Amino acid sequence: MEQTEVMKPETLDDLIKILHAIFEGDCVNVEEVQNIMESYESKPQEWMKYAKFDQYRYTRNLVDEGNGKFNLMILCWGEGHGSSIHDHTDSHCFMKLLQGQLKETLFDWPESHGDMVQKSQRILQENRVAYINDTIGLHRVENVSHTETAVSLHLYSPPFQSCQTFDQRTGHKNTVKMTFCSKYGERTPFEAIISQENN
Repeated sequence: MEQTEVMKPETLDDLIKILHAIFEGDCVNVEEVQNIMESYESKPQEWMKYAKFDQYRYTRNLVDEGNGKFNLMILCWGEGHGSSIHDHTDSHCFMKLLQGQLKETLFDWPESHGDMVQKSQRILQENRVAYINDTIGLHRVENVSHTETAVSLHLYSPPFQSCQTFDQRTGHKNTVKMTFCSKYGERTPFEAIISQENN
């Protein structure tokens, strides 16, 4: 697989330009994307304009639409906020910690009704990048701190508008529509975000 010359992105804008170049083709080189995202050192002054928090749930804030090949977004996690167990609609998911810590819990796909099987758990540290897709399994992401917020940078390729969430006790699934709290630093209309499920 062809690899773009590895350049260290000095700014968030540099990172976006490099990602656009990487995603010009049709194949995704997971290791290359992970390395580029990890090599960007978080600078709050660069991403703060995209970081919109909500008192009651984590938020999804669109940064770049990647020429239709990927969505790059900043997720803001208040104290104790977390996602549902969810899939990624056959997309690649890269998650970089910009600030704070997040706990990721991986689950197997449910085979029948009953408790879902937990595969692993880990704490994601600042500036590290995690990767998941549907062949790896499902996951839940949580800010377990009750005193600190967390901010993460996510890349989804291809972009998706809905995903499935799962009940840990029963394995029952629901399809939920994905929404954005803000796009390009501007809050989206209230009606657009009220339907957001906690996933």
